[in-house]
Amino acid sequence: MTATPATDTPALVPGARVTADQIRFGVADPEHGLAGVRLWQEVGIPGDRLDFSRVAGGWELGLDRPPVRRMQYLLELRHADGRTEQVLDPANPHRVRGVFGDHSVVGLPGYQPPWWLDAPAVPGRTTALVAPPARGLRRDLPVTVWHPEDATDTEPLPLLVVHDGHEMADLASVTRYSAALVAAGRLPRHRLALLHPLDRDAWYSASSTYARSLTRSVLPLLRERFAVRGPVAAAGVSLGGLSLLHAEWEHPGTFGGLFTQSGSFFQLGSDPQEQGYSHFGRIHRFVRTVLDTARPPSLPQVALTCGVIEENVHNNRLMARWMRDHGYPVTYAEVPDVHNFTAWRDSFDPHLTDLLHRAWGTA
Repeated sequence: MTATPATDTPALVPGARVTADQIRFGVADPEHGLAGVRLWQEVGIPGDRLDFSRVAGGWELGLDRPPVRRMQYLLELRHADGRTEQVLDPANPHRVRGVFGDHSVVGLPGYQPPWWLDAPAVPGRTTALVAPPARGLRRDLPVTVWHPEDATDTEPLPLLVVHDGHEMADLASVTRYSAALVAAGRLPRHRLALLHPLDRDAWYSASSTYARSLTRSVLPLLRERFAVRGPVAAAGVSLGGLSLLHAEWEHPGTFGGLFTQSGSFFQLGSDPQEQGYSHFGRIHRFVRTVLDTARPPSLPQVALTCGVIEENVHNNRLMARWMRDHGYPVTYAEVPDVHNFTAWRDSFDPHLTDLLHRAWGTA
């Protein structure tokens, strides 16, 4: 019998695993079919640290744990013929859906999905509506309204308006959130109006035409069709959050509460990476108008959240501080994640829950 030589080299472990101070990634490649492997990520790791090293049986990469509780990633494979492709990690069964497709995901210590994802929920139903545009918008505004199944149209209920409605329902489970929190007695029975942008960049970028359509067409249609109790609250992410603040600014008193997540409050000083965006100038001018104003036109309840290491965190900190200094009843929270729908979903409770109670007066 031939003795196997002893070795101190640890065996390659495909997939992603979390150690005390690192995340270690492994890609099996026993036949040397790959010329290189690189990690795609969005948690701010410098580019010169993302290339895997060749080890026995494949490729491996070790990274210091970033200040988040979950990490989405893809593998960029470089083949011998020069082709590159981005793929899911075949050794990691944990996936998450996003606007740009599925990603592999690894949870870090302390991460727990929201309790309400698996909690009992009230049955619901939906009604599809189409609001005509105000002058200049040119396109109708589709809306899907979610209600508790047994709610009649004439039952007065609080209303939450949600930008990016399809994605917020599909990727962030916002209707599930409402149904579960109503079932748990954490929120009153209410309706969700899911707004679906047909031209998101143009509509949500501090557009006065869109703000006019939202306030003079969509909301009047909802009040005409359903009995609405109390002030209307609104929720939006990224550009959708900016757009809600803009609509309230130009039409004061429209909303009793604003919930913005990772709001795109772009400015020249804090967001040079966004200056190539086609509507950057319009957004920058609006944000400067806000920050240069001594007396805001209205003071709705506001809650802001933002990922602790995402690019928008600096302008969100500034906006939250300005609001606090100018009399807004505002809360601000930084969450251990980045700019994606799962991060926004995970922040609904307690931050959206608290905002809705404040806006609706149902604490």
